[in-house]
Formats: sequence, structure tokens, C-alpha cells
Amino acid sequence: MAAYTTIDNPELYFQCKLYTGTGSEIAATLDGSENMQPDLVAIKARTDAESHKVYDSVRGVTKHIEFDTTDAEATEAQGLKSFDSDGFTIGTYSSINASDSHTYVAWCWKAGTTSGIAGSADITPNAYSFNQTAGFSIVTYNGTDVNGNTVLHGLGSVPQVIFVKRRVSSGYDWVVYHKNDVAGLYLNTDGNNNDSSNTNIWFNGNTPTSTQFHIGTDGRIGDNVSAGAFVAYCFAPKQGYSKFGTYTGNGNASGTFVHTGFRPAWVLIKKSSGSDNWILVDNKRNGYNGSVEPVYPNLNNAEATAEPMDFLSNGFKMLRTDGGENASGATYIYMAFAEQPFVNSNGVPANAR
Repeated sequence: MAAYTTIDNPELYFQCKLYTGTGSEIAATLDGSENMQPDLVAIKARTDAESHKVYDSVRGVTKHIEFDTTDAEATEAQGLKSFDSDGFTIGTYSSINASDSHTYVAWCWKAGTTSGIAGSADITPNAYSFNQTAGFSIVTYNGTDVNGNTVLHGLGSVPQVIFVKRRVSSGYDWVVYHKNDVAGLYLNTDGNNNDSSNTNIWFNGNTPTSTQFHIGTDGRIGDNVSAGAFVAYCFAPKQGYSKFGTYTGNGNASGTFVHTGFRPAWVLIKKSSGSDNWILVDNKRNGYNGSVEPVYPNLNNAEATAEPMDFLSNGFKMLRTDGGENASGATYIYMAFAEQPFVNSNGVPANAR
């Protein structure tokens, strides 16, 4: 039965939480059937034009970076104040907790192991938290300005997606490695590739290994600056829980079906053959098929009007011809996390929602 999934209950490692702002401190309890203490929490205002606020346990509470900007890390004492055994606590910071019924979504991942990182590399992280079962790690490191240097990631398997952000000094983009776009993409813009004809500028043109990933000398990923100046979020696929891949749009209202092997809880899509917004959808902000409510990681816009998409028992399906997710002949990359595996280790199948 292990062929179906390696993780029976995805809620142990990823959960999505909706909440309403109060303007007072909130202890947000995750809604899953299992308690989960998150190590990465990304929060987006649904009703307002606010930047995506990203917190993790390695950089420490109250410190945020933003998906949609080039800003340096900022500290807000009333931001995310603690990572709790069953969720997280936020203060009165208006970007994530405004009163008058402002609504928010939080996407939460669990790492948790903070010692014993294995392997040999040019750069050992200054701090880290990893979860080999779920294929997720957070590492902070300092660059060396040496092209091709390597950084330990802790996963014990090959990461297929890596997000990197320079924490110090504003003006530096997020860069994203995806196994189907190894030259790299910006997260905070709608562009389809990096700004250099040199495809080795960020990840040195190399595929990561089970212990390390490669970096170039570009200031976004490898400058010799202060210790821990960069943070990387690394993801390796786990059958029945996460999948990272590519698909081709068909330009049809009965659009492309993408097989994941699980009913999705969270899907991120980017057109890699041209410029278009990153699109992020989840299973909580609209709980029925035929319609999802996207947000755009490269924009601070409020949640968009619902658009057609199905979350099925074994994948997701496009239901419109929009260029952002289903233009005819266009190439897209995606990453997806599960609500439920298609079939669990006891042979129990999932249903479409």
C-alpha cells in the first residue's frame, strides 16, 4: 500500500487557516483533525490590498518578508508573536489583523528539526529547521560571492522547488528554482525568466542533490554579506502529499487536467513560457468545485473574483482559457500540496470535493 502515499494525513504538515481580524491579539487555532505547530506561516489579507507577510521560526517571530516586494526583512512587534502547538498567535499589526471584519488567509507548513543537518557543502546554514518526512526545510545562510558554491538544505532528498530571499538591504528580488525551470524565476514579478542571458546567474545551472543546492554570485542569492543574510525555503516531493511539475495549456474551457495523486489543498501556478501573474488557490477560500478565489503572490491585490477550476480526488483541472493558467500551447509550472491522498495506506480512496 505504500505505493499510494507516504503521508496518510497531510494536515500534520500543511494546513490552511481563515480568520477575521479583530484589532486585538488573536491565538489562531488551525482547523485540522491533528494539532500542528507551523514553522512557516504566510498571511494574505483577502479583503484589502496588503502585501503577503511571511514568517518563519528560523528567522524568528515578529520578523516578516513579503512575497510581492523587494523589501528587506522588517520587524514588527505586533506581527506574528508565536508559533503555537496548534497554530499561531498574532498581535495588533493592521496588515494581518485589522478590525472591522477584515478577512485573512494563512498558509502553514511544518518543519521542526533544528539540529543534525547532514552532508558536506561549501556553506553550512547559520540556522535551519527541516522535516524530511514532509520534504520541507528552512535555512538561513551567508553568501560567499563564489560562483557554484553549495548550501546544505537538510532534506535527505532532492528539492524540486527552492525560494530564496535576501533578508538584508531592500531592492533584491525573490528568486525561485523549479525543476522544470532551472534558470530561475522572480516571485515578486510576473516575468517568465531572470534578467540575464546567463542562465547560471542564480542556481549555477545545477540540479540540487539530496544534501545541497548551488548558488551563483548574484546579489539576490550569493553576495558575501552579513551572516544569515539569505533565507531559503526548500521543497522535495512526497507521494500523496506534494507534487511539483509542469503542464501545457489547451486554451479550452474544458481545460488541462493535472494529475497529482491527491486531492489538492493548495496550488501555485506560474506561466513559464511568458509573462503572467503567479496564481495561488486553496481549498478553504471557496469550498466547492467549479470556482476558486485566487490571490497573486507577485501583487498586493485583494483576493480576486472567483474563477473556474476543479479540485478533484487525484488532481486539478482548468475550466477557462485565461492566459494565467490555460492559454493554448503555453507552458506552466506548478507546486501543489494535498488535502487528502488519492488512496491512503489503508486503501481508502479520496473523493472530489
